[in-house]
Amino acid sequence: MTAARSRRRSAAYAALALGLAGSLALTGCNSHSSKSKKSSSSSSKSKKRKIIGGGAAAAGAGAASRRVPDCYPSTYKLTFSQQTGADSHVTVKFNNNTSRDCKLYNAPLLRFNNAKNPLPLLQGTPGQFDGTHITVPSHGYAYAVIPTNTAAAKGTEQKSVAVDFMGTSASSVTHGPATVNFAEKRLHISVGKSKVTNWSSSVHGAELAAGVGK
Repeated sequence: MTAARSRRRSAAYAALALGLAGSLALTGCNSHSSKSKKSSSSSSKSKKRKIIGGGAAAAGAGAASRRVPDCYPSTYKLTFSQQTGADSHVTVKFNNNTSRDCKLYNAPLLRFNNAKNPLPLLQGTPGQFDGTHITVPSHGYAYAVIPTNTAAAKGTEQKSVAVDFMGTSASSVTHGPATVNFAEKRLHISVGKSKVTNWSSSVHGAELAAGVGK
């Protein structure tokens, strides 16, 4: 074999080896790229699942935070006042002095001078739940009215009243009662054979329900 032929054969072997090395490198690169794409797709799906799950949890937490609790009676939250004249009546005002909204059901249960039974309701019967309720905003007010525009309804001056708030069921009441001493507060409240309205968001609405509003 001549030196020239030997050099040509060596050059051919070198070219072949170079081609094989390039092919193997390209195969490895494609394999790595495919694995990278699969990993990226899996990671994306995992993130989507986490986002969806997190959104559901956040929605549940939001719904829980939006639940409105019941209002509770307190001598610091309840005031009584009496209007005289042809449309004489007693106004019961509740002040929600908390930082959250709260719910009032039906009407206040009022026992004047330690009476065994509460004052009858104009729009229902004490102890019966008809689903009527209002939401009192934080630092807002609610009103109920007792008409005393007849001699029998006005009756005599009362010394005190125990107040319960109706609850969510027919026989339940919220924490209470709260007792308001009229003598201590220098209030002159006269109530006889009368009834009390349901709670209203406005004093005018309560007066209209009691038949003493204009």
